[in-house]
Amino acid sequence: MIPANVEQLFDVTQDPAAKQRLLSGQSNFARCQFCGYEGRLATPIVYHDNEKELLLTFFPPELGLPLNEQEKMIGPLIKQVVDRLPAEKRKGYLFSPQANLTFESMMETILGKDGITPEMIKGQQERVQFMEKLMQVTSKDVRLELIKQNEKIIDEQFFALFSRIAQNAMQSGQEPIARALIEIQTQLLEETAYGRQLKESVGELEAAQQVLQEAGQGLTREKLLDFVIEAKTDSRIRAYVSLARAGMDYVFFQNLTERIEKATPEEKTKLEGVREKLLFFTNEVDKQMEARFKQAQKFVETLLEQEDIEKATQENLEGFTQDAVEVVNQLLRQASEKNDYTRMGKLQKMVQVLQNASAPPPEVAFIEQLLQAADEPALEKMLNDNDAMVNQQFVDALSGLVAQMESQGDNPEAKAMGEKLGEIYRVALKRVMKKNMGSA
Repeated sequence: MIPANVEQLFDVTQDPAAKQRLLSGQSNFARCQFCGYEGRLATPIVYHDNEKELLLTFFPPELGLPLNEQEKMIGPLIKQVVDRLPAEKRKGYLFSPQANLTFESMMETILGKDGITPEMIKGQQERVQFMEKLMQVTSKDVRLELIKQNEKIIDEQFFALFSRIAQNAMQSGQEPIARALIEIQTQLLEETAYGRQLKESVGELEAAQQVLQEAGQGLTREKLLDFVIEAKTDSRIRAYVSLARAGMDYVFFQNLTERIEKATPEEKTKLEGVREKLLFFTNEVDKQMEARFKQAQKFVETLLEQEDIEKATQENLEGFTQDAVEVVNQLLRQASEKNDYTRMGKLQKMVQVLQNASAPPPEVAFIEQLLQAADEPALEKMLNDNDAMVNQQFVDALSGLVAQMESQGDNPEAKAMGEKLGEIYRVALKRVMKKNMGSA
């Protein structure tokens, strides 16, 4: 006997987290700790999403049951879906469930409704397989040959996926994997066209950020405009837009127009080019912000429809981006202005769950205290006073933080923080090892 999470009904309308459980393989997946076997369980599935008018069924062919037996198993699940819906939400699609011959075709249909095509799925799989190959190679020359052969898939999606995997490795304390990924990332940034472009963009973003920080409280629209005009590359202009979009308002562009009108013919041509680029980049940022905000609003509204707001919020914490949190605050203000006490109550419950979740765990607060230790004896005393907290999980977390700091390259602040964390890690590790041997 082995434990497994088996689900047959994935009703996204009632439980938004159900979709993630299905797509990520958290449900209906068996892993045997005795023989090492792992694989998907042959389980009948009903998937429902009222908003997208999706009612899908899948019956594994390996079960070998006749059609009437399949209907006996699937029928009650569909009835459960219909019974849960209020009358006004019962539509025609409920009377014609879409049967899927394979599990993969059902996944493609679900993702297709989100705008994810089979081609995009295939591309993602190619990128993951390529990453696995890169991880298996230790020679930089062999890795370079692999990179050249696959450069067409080394794009924005690839680096985003690579970054998520590296970040997860750091956070989970998998130090060897994290270090290997950092080494590969460095080579990718140097040896690929998109990598060099990304490296330049990051460099320009950091430089632009430093310029704005140095300006500090003295940063005005006029000074921001000066910085933009002095920018030597389009990447620097784009960086200013991404960092200071709020300051590029009507008055900002009016100031630019006035400069253009007063400029010499040569300067006028240059300034008009700057204005054209600014309009393009700001429009690009605005569209991205609008799309993110709409997605966040839809996400929050879906949760507000659930009966148990606290449970729904807790189960979907990973979906709360900064945009989603801003949407919650905005909706709370609107509900307060309209004296909509029912909606206010729901939103306040959501805010409470988010506040509890955002509170730093005790380990993080303890690490912050350790960073203030004056010397090693003071560090030893603090560790001794909090002995119960100093365990393998704690040193794994420290190891992940050290790798994270080291991944930031020549950043002096990150380097100093990494050295301090490394010192804490060594002292804590020594203590844990003594504990394991029964010496402390």
